[in-house]
Amino acid sequence: MPIEIVTVCTGNIVRSPLSELYLRLLLADLPVEVASAGTQPRPGEAMTEHACEIAAELGIPAAEIEAHQAKRLTEPVLAGRDLVLAMTRAHRKAVVELDPSLLRKAFTILEFARLSRHVRDAEIHEAATDAGNDPRARFQAALARVLSVRGTVDAPADPAEDDVLDPAGRSWNTYETSMSQLLPAVEEVARVIRSALVSRRAIAELMPPAPGDSLSPQLHALRDDERF
Repeated sequence: MPIEIVTVCTGNIVRSPLSELYLRLLLADLPVEVASAGTQPRPGEAMTEHACEIAAELGIPAAEIEAHQAKRLTEPVLAGRDLVLAMTRAHRKAVVELDPSLLRKAFTILEFARLSRHVRDAEIHEAATDAGNDPRARFQAALARVLSVRGTVDAPADPAEDDVLDPAGRSWNTYETSMSQLLPAVEEVARVIRSALVSRRAIAELMPPAPGDSLSPQLHALRDDERF
């Protein structure tokens, strides 16, 4: 069975759909399903114009961008998920209140990335290999390995550093700041999943971000855009 992930923000028109679509793109060759929802959406609303432009720059197909419609976070949306990636601590709290069983599977996306950067590909792959061949079991083993560093990694001095800035209705500069937080974190999530599911050699060949580069090629391209 595929790994099931949901991303969560407020309106489901910028941060969570961009996370959903970009993660789906990065993991298109793997058994992973990604959805998104908002805690206070206007159901049926499209992504913002700026979010659509960023999605296109990332290489997300136009049909997927145009098909997005905001939907509300509900218990059925969360049911059976292997990972929930919230954009802020408040969103994570809303997730856990709806489904307490997700306590150890729900993170802000920046918290997940902050923890997982302390776990090497080889460690993730080893933990996953011990779990067998089922993708979900392999990912849960990888997730447990990420969780194991929680007590050894310093939390940010300001807890708000685990929140992705909401750029909806704001300037291009705000979008740039938000994307500089969000896109590397999405890529880090993809690294963990790919490390769990494929060979170490394939990881090196297929994973786009270079180790030590805090910005993806896509984000570099966005920063080169004169609108930023």
